[in-house]
Amino acid sequence: MKRVIYPGMFDPVTNGHIDVVKRAMELFDEVIVTVGRNPAKVGLFSTEERVEMLRESLKDFENVRVDSFDGLMVDHARELGAIGIIRGLRAITDFEYEFQMALMNRKLSNDIKTIFLMPHEKYTYLNSTIIRNLAMFGADVSKFVPPFVEQKLKEKYPKQYGLEQ
Repeated sequence: MKRVIYPGMFDPVTNGHIDVVKRAMELFDEVIVTVGRNPAKVGLFSTEERVEMLRESLKDFENVRVDSFDGLMVDHARELGAIGIIRGLRAITDFEYEFQMALMNRKLSNDIKTIFLMPHEKYTYLNSTIIRNLAMFGADVSKFVPPFVEQKLKEKYPKQYGLEQ
């Protein structure tokens, strides 16, 4: 079985992330989408909330599961029996950082490969930071995130969406 992990912060998960998962599903037997815990970053959503949003957003995907991890990606991949780490590349600006990470991961574990996948071009501008910023101002994010994630964003910013009592 060819298993890969798709790690990220997913704060929140976007349709671009979902698109990368779909592409990975076509290539591998199992895709484990895994939320990284980064003590240096304070997210809008807790790790548990991000896992919940991913599980709901991916519930109809047969060969996908969701989990979370602390520590190094390569160690987590090895623990799960994964052959590789999926990384999404949207634009050239992503490449330099992702290339450095891939080379470091190779040094740490030569048996875990990094696989770069590009989302559909309609998602190349999309990232979680943009979504958080749009939601903070009450903008319509329905075209950019799954419905469950949209609802969770509205719960975080009820005043901006006219939901505050």
